Amino acid sequence: MTLVIEENTLTAEQFQSIREATGRKPLPISQIRSALDFGLFRVLAKYNGRPVGMGRLVGDGSMYWYIQDLFVIPEYQGQGIGKAIVEYLIRHINITSPSGITTTVGLFSAIGKDGFYEKLGFTARPSEVYGAGMIKHLDIK
Repeated sequence: MTLVIEENTLTAEQFQSIREATGRKPLPISQIRSALDFGLFRVLAKYNGRPVGMGRLVGDGSMYWYIQDLFVIPEYQGQGIGKAIVEYLIRHINITSPSGITTTVGLFSAIGKDGFYEKLGFTARPSEVYGAGMIKHLDIK
């Protein structure tokens, strides 16, 4: 396996292609471009030169980081690519954050994927310590 992870090269078109390959609905390219521009960090995973996965970090870059849009094309899942992306994102947080602080890394897990993240040290919510995560979608007119 020749897996390469590139920093901040992910384009809106690649984002759309990988997202759609995982069964998600298409988004306006202008919206994706804006999201990529305002995000903190993004990676593109290539397998033998082909874009097969991606992940982004959003948040304030200090107290709170969120892993967003972690996708691996289905035929490449189960080969360690998602794990490599998460580990790369976490490494970026460790390198970028100041020494001596505690920071929080959050994410929303797709249904049935909690176990993947738990193996990487994440805690499922709700739990005895943390409340449930919540979400609200806004249709902007």
